[in-house]
Amino acid sequence: MLDTKARSDSLLAAFPDAALLLDTSQDKVVALNGAAAALFGIDPVATHALRFSGFLGAALAKFVVFVEEVDHRGECWTRDVPLYKVDGSPLRCEIRARGVPDQAGFLLLSFTDLDAFDKRTQIAESAELHRAGLLEWKRAETFFAELERQNQLILNAAGEGIYGVNAEGKTTFVNRAAQEMLGWTTQDLLGKDIHSMIHHHHLNGEVYPSQQCPIYRSFRFEQVHRIEDEVFWRKDGKPIRVEYVSTPIYDQKVLAGAVVIFRDITERKEGERKLREALDEVAALRDRLEQENEYLQEAISSERAHHDIIGSSPAIRQVVTRIDLVAGTDATVLITGEAGTGKALVATEIHKASPRSRRPLIHFKCGSVAPEDVEAELFGQVRGGGPNAARDKPGKLELAHGGSLFLDDVEELPFEIQGKLLHALQKSTVTRVGDTREKPLDIRVVAATTHAPTDTRSGNRIREDLYLFLNVFPITCMPLRDRLEDIPLLAAHLLKLACRRHGRPVPVLTERVVQQMQAYHWPGNVRELHNVIERAAIVSPDRKLVLELGGGGQVASPTNVSVRTEAEMQELMRRNIIAALRETGGRVSGASGAAALLDIQPTTLYSRIKALGIDRAASQT
Repeated sequence: MLDTKARSDSLLAAFPDAALLLDTSQDKVVALNGAAAALFGIDPVATHALRFSGFLGAALAKFVVFVEEVDHRGECWTRDVPLYKVDGSPLRCEIRARGVPDQAGFLLLSFTDLDAFDKRTQIAESAELHRAGLLEWKRAETFFAELERQNQLILNAAGEGIYGVNAEGKTTFVNRAAQEMLGWTTQDLLGKDIHSMIHHHHLNGEVYPSQQCPIYRSFRFEQVHRIEDEVFWRKDGKPIRVEYVSTPIYDQKVLAGAVVIFRDITERKEGERKLREALDEVAALRDRLEQENEYLQEAISSERAHHDIIGSSPAIRQVVTRIDLVAGTDATVLITGEAGTGKALVATEIHKASPRSRRPLIHFKCGSVAPEDVEAELFGQVRGGGPNAARDKPGKLELAHGGSLFLDDVEELPFEIQGKLLHALQKSTVTRVGDTREKPLDIRVVAATTHAPTDTRSGNRIREDLYLFLNVFPITCMPLRDRLEDIPLLAAHLLKLACRRHGRPVPVLTERVVQQMQAYHWPGNVRELHNVIERAAIVSPDRKLVLELGGGGQVASPTNVSVRTEAEMQELMRRNIIAALRETGGRVSGASGAAALLDIQPTTLYSRIKALGIDRAASQT
């Protein structure tokens, strides 16, 4: 045994690395060299009872497996068996082992301190680099530093925002423009999930899952995406409209992430929105001007009988006074009077004397449009908003914006339209048929009705609330039979206009002709007077005026006029109406009614029945 130990000591002393001889059967260190003693922190004198398992700790099982592998192969090495010094501190070593010839159960173990080995390697590499020349190393360092600086300068000089993400969606770099646009700093974003910070919601508030994001698809599925309108969220919570390109990037042909280049287009989008609104407004104004022009052309082509209010009677003076009182205000006016008494002329004079005279007066005759078309005519329509809505069309309310709207025969409006009209006038907005957008409305309303206020309200012809809204300032137009003193002035004015239109000399308006006209009842009022004068201008061959009164085609000469008193005319009219009522069984309106038989408006006949005190029931017997 002593001989074996002596030979082992001489053999171990020749080993350059730490080495020892192990008797595996007794777990005993037979011999070790100085390097091994230094490695394990062993006192070289106290080695006679040294057990190797004391250096293994919990790794004894791994060492047993290693010993079996050595026994099988004859020689083996491992770095998987941890070792510990005598004081318990860990060692990181590579163990090499081989059997000892003719000595069963003995192993020769050598140890390489890996920490010391790595340190020597670093020293060697540093020495090699040093040998390659400090100057070359400095040049390389300067080159890469300059390259990085130039890259940073390029990124920060770019006007577009640029940031990069790795394959996990974490931010790798952010340039200065991106930081300024987003309000986030590099410290805020680097290493963070940037989607959850700047791209988490759509503009409408809906959550934007990262799996649906084109940027995600770039660094997951190697796709390039160009998006022209999305939203990024700033640090202060405000959105910015952006367009961006996300492109995958590679490291040695391996997908490493994506780079995103984006531009803030908030101002551009806002400009586009304002431009669209301006173009829509221009289109609406163009349509409105076209409609106004069309309306004005129609108004010009159908020249009115007279352009000013003619007359000197107390009734006319009262109307003129009330026009002067109300014209300068925006008060709503309700004009009442029989058909042909000049209600439209009063409305025109109110508008002409008002501050709105530079804008048009839009005339809407409520009974002239089919009930199903009234809404579109009054409120306008958008294309596709109705069965015949082939294009956008402003209604009379829009056309009157800034000016005045004259609602003639307002009682003829359907009840449901009256409610919608009242709502629009009270709210000062209008919504076209088929549209949801409200447009501001600034109009002055003048309405007219042929019914007396009591008849209109009690007969359910007009809604109570609409009547109260319209009847702010009432004006009554008296019938021509109640202001006979105005007939000479009106007749002379109308005769002059008619002769000018037809290129005829103006006949003499004699006193006898005036008396003849004043003796007539004028059921059609000024409108009928206009027609009579128009016919007279046509049928009068020379300066002798020939009148045709009553619409019967009978020519009466001033020299053959049978003059009747006013009482006689009233009684004659009363008997004539009673006869007509008896003929029609008391029916007033309709194709077979008394009004059609007398060739007058039903509203006119109702007024005369009331004025003459005719009992309709008694008149049928």
